[in-house]
Amino acid sequence: MITPLPGCTPQKPGSATFPFFGIVPAIFNEEGKEIEGEGGGYLVIKNPWPGMMKTVYGDHKRFESTYFEKFPGCYLTGDGCYRDKEGYYWLTGRTDDILNVAGHRLGTAELESALVQHVDIVEAAVVSGIHEVKGESVYCFVTLRQGAEFTLQLAEQLIELVREKIGKFAAPDVIHEAPSLPKTRSGKIMRRVLRKIARNDHELGDISTMADTSVVEQLFSIKLIKF
Repeated sequence: MITPLPGCTPQKPGSATFPFFGIVPAIFNEEGKEIEGEGGGYLVIKNPWPGMMKTVYGDHKRFESTYFEKFPGCYLTGDGCYRDKEGYYWLTGRTDDILNVAGHRLGTAELESALVQHVDIVEAAVVSGIHEVKGESVYCFVTLRQGAEFTLQLAEQLIELVREKIGKFAAPDVIHEAPSLPKTRSGKIMRRVLRKIARNDHELGDISTMADTSVVEQLFSIKLIKF
């Protein structure tokens, strides 16, 4: 859909580059206005393409509401996207993993990418927390490399790293040490569970697909640093 052509497309590390032949992408803001030129928002496809799915089996209404209701006439991919001044497309994460912090929309993938650039962090997961002023807070779970120590100094370094890579508005509000993250047996992070932990909510719902349920109680009891 959006992909470089080997040997033809000048690449930028991390960018999906340009749309493939016949694909007409666009970026829309929350109000449904198309963003021209440089900017970020919801990635949509404006025209049909070969291989496009036609329905969700047994639930066509769900198909319509999920992919066509928010921006009528366009296919909603479910991805956040940023287009730079040279026209390169950058996927910023799933839109259901977008935080709204004091009016700023932040992709969790973007935040996690910044956090793992620290030499002591091997894995990170970011979810929304509750903030009395900003509405949502940036709540970060971080897994440290073996031998590293979770300290206030480390947390401050992570905050400074996010400020440098993304901006001051994206600075984490909470850094939570996570020796392990709750994952399904296929290795997918269970963000729904992390959001519950961030809210100190022990009503987790169905966790039958979790590979190791002991991780949850460990995270409820482990050290965190708030700012």
